[in-house]
Order: sequence, then C-alpha cells, then structure tokens
Amino acid sequence: MVKFLPRWARIAAAILAALAALGYAGALGLLYAAQERLILPATTLPADYRFQFDQPFTEVWIPVEGATLHALHFKQANPRGVVFFLHGNAGNLVTWTTGVDFYRRVNYDLFIVDYRGYGKSTGHIESEAQLHADARAAYDAMAPLYRDKPIVIYGRSLGTALAASLARDVDPRLLILVSPFSSLGAAAAQQYPWAPGWILKYPLRTDAIIGDVKSPILLVHGSDDKLIPLAHSERLKARARAPTELLVVPGAGHNDIHKFPVYLDGLASRLIAAAGG
Repeated sequence: MVKFLPRWARIAAAILAALAALGYAGALGLLYAAQERLILPATTLPADYRFQFDQPFTEVWIPVEGATLHALHFKQANPRGVVFFLHGNAGNLVTWTTGVDFYRRVNYDLFIVDYRGYGKSTGHIESEAQLHADARAAYDAMAPLYRDKPIVIYGRSLGTALAASLARDVDPRLLILVSPFSSLGAAAAQQYPWAPGWILKYPLRTDAIIGDVKSPILLVHGSDDKLIPLAHSERLKARARAPTELLVVPGAGHNDIHKFPVYLDGLASRLIAAAGG
C-alpha cells in the first residue's frame, strides 16, 4: 500500500527543497563573484617601494592596455641565457625573489613580472585572455635583448598555464613547469566538488595547450603536493608531444618544492644543458 504524506508535510518538504535550491544558487553566485579574489589574491606594494638585492637588477615598466606591468630584471656579466619567470597566484615580486641567487650561481639572467594588481603593477585582472596577453607583452619587452642567447620560460603553479601558452607561441629553448595543474577546472573540482565546471571564468586549460608546444618540456612536481597532486603533471606528460621529462621531488609539497636539493640540482643541470653546457 502506498502511503501519502500529509499535506502539511508535502508543503514543508517543498519549502525545504526551495530553500536548499536558493542556498545552492546563492553559494554559486558568491563563488562566481569572488573568483578573482580566490584565484588571484593580488598583494600590492607602495609605488615608492625600494627593492634591495646584492646583485645588479633593473626595474622595468611595461605598458599594456589599461595598466602598467612591473618587472625585475636581474643581469649577470656574461649570462648563459635568461629565465622568463611567471609566478604563482599569491604574493608579489618581494616574495618571489627570495631565491634569485640560484640564477646567479647557474649564470642565468632572470626576468620576473608581477601580474596586474600585484606589487607595483597597476590595474586589475579581468579575464584569462588578458592574463595571456600581458604575459606576451612582458615577454616581448624582454626577448629582443636575448637574440643570441637561449630563453627559458618558467611557470610556477598558476603561472604554468600562462607559460605553456606563451611557449606554444614563441618556441623557447626550454619550457619549465613547476607544480602545474592540468587545468584550473580540474584543480578547482578538488576544492569545490559541488560547483559545476561552467561557473569557472578562468579554465586555464594547460592540458589542451601542451600538445602544441614544440620546445622541450621539464615538468617538476612534489610527491606530497596536496593542493595540486602529482597526477596533474603525469596527465600533462601523457599529452605532450615534444620531448618531455617529469622530475618528481620526493617529500616536496606545493609551496616548499624550491627548498629541496633534488629540485635545485635538477633545475641547475637542465638550465646548464639548455645553454649547451
């Protein structure tokens, strides 16, 4: 025998379902509106902030549509080449230049840029297309200085998607992706499994790009990365068509990989090899 709920119970169930739907829709709305703050939590610097390093460097200003990007250019006397560095989603050039002495030791120049709204860069990020365009503008400002030297494009975390896209277009001597995600959608699904993929305004599909990269690729990933698991690099390696190496750093997580000797020694040897030894 089928038992029917009393009318009051059916009304209560309908109200609860409506409230749940409204709550879910509200959560999606908040997530959509807060994407830039979650994905790109820019940290600014005063315009008159003074950087101090014990090696030569210059500050570079790059005009882009609606903003000006700020970069630091570290130069050696007779460098092997240059590393064009696209950093992760947090911090700014203060936090991302704590390891610049590494590049001096391997005799490479370093060119590192802050995204819009980060550090001394002006403006704010509005779209994925804008991120890619800004990365290309910064590269174009630097590349003419190294017509006879190898250029290595390096991306870290969020910057790996921008680095892969840029490398596809400009064909550097080597592309280095450290702690990359296969796509931001795949990474976001781990943190927000209840949110549909279409809500993401920044898909950053490295997995759809990497097969078109012609340069040699070095993927570097920590074995204990909980934020972006090693499987992301394994997926990218499987999709790459260019010669690709995956360097796994035992015990490294997402934010400390640069502190491990396996990372430092591995990166040094690949950079030296990229310049012909």
